[in-house]
Amino acid sequence: VQLAESGGGLVQSGGSLRLSCAASGFTFSSCAMNWYRQAPGKEREWVADINRFGTVSNYADSVKGRFTISRDNAKNTVYLQMNNLKPEDTAMYYCNARGPDYWGQGTQVTVSS
Repeated sequence: VQLAESGGGLVQSGGSLRLSCAASGFTFSSCAMNWYRQAPGKEREWVADINRFGTVSNYADSVKGRFTISRDNAKNTVYLQMNNLKPEDTAMYYCNARGPDYWGQGTQVTVSS
């Protein structure tokens, strides 16, 4: 089982990034997926989720209107499009397969002011 996040990096405030999470070793299309983040010294925070069909998504208030979660079951990949990034979005971002509770290793997002 593997969840491999990618797409993080350093971006200026107001910029955009697209995170990807490639899944393998389990039936991706059967799992709802989450994105979480954790900033240094803070607890892990849920960011967004999407159902297994890709038809229903939910967002934390802190990212609503700026982030979009999506998935491609043919590619076993879930995405997080992040627009209008703010310094407070700086964190390690993790994808999670709900149910089996699988986690990736994370990808770092740093937003400079």
